[in-house]
Amino acid sequence: MGMIRVVVILTLLAGCNNSKLENRNVETSRADTGTRAEVTIDSVSAPEARTSVSSTSGPLYKLTADRGEVVRFAKSLTGIPYKYASSNPNEGFDCSGFITYVYANFNEVVPRSSVDFTHLGREVSREDAKQGDLILFTGTDSTDRTVGHMGIVVENSDSLRFIHSTSGKAWGVTITALNSYYSGRFVKVIDLY
Repeated sequence: MGMIRVVVILTLLAGCNNSKLENRNVETSRADTGTRAEVTIDSVSAPEARTSVSSTSGPLYKLTADRGEVVRFAKSLTGIPYKYASSNPNEGFDCSGFITYVYANFNEVVPRSSVDFTHLGREVSREDAKQGDLILFTGTDSTDRTVGHMGIVVENSDSLRFIHSTSGKAWGVTITALNSYYSGRFVKVIDLY
């Protein structure tokens, strides 16, 4: 059994360099017992990184999904409960899991953690925020200015409104106005388009 584990581990490690999904059948045998095992391994490499362009705010992602379609799809998820560390709509979403799931629906790959958006995209003012931009906030401790929460701008006419998955009162995906509570936690708005 130890030999099989070694072969499986080596095969997995060798598969880390593949850029496509592939099935591999690996056969091995043990001379001392005459036993034979066949293991099928599905290996998937991480998506290729997008080309980034330097800007004063950070690398641009250059998303291609239609902003309006992104917001419409995000709104269709309203009411899904909050669940920490989840990007699964059947279980619930945390804030970045919600963002990841929304953009994955449009074949867009974005970071899985809200803090990883800190240096991405082009920073825009609150006044210039557009539908589909991302709005970044601190975590619940507003004195720690590290990004810990985020949402997608839904509209910015009379007031800026964003959709997000919150562990607060709404406990799930909801649309919220940029009120005094969130203004105190506001870090910035970024445009990934």
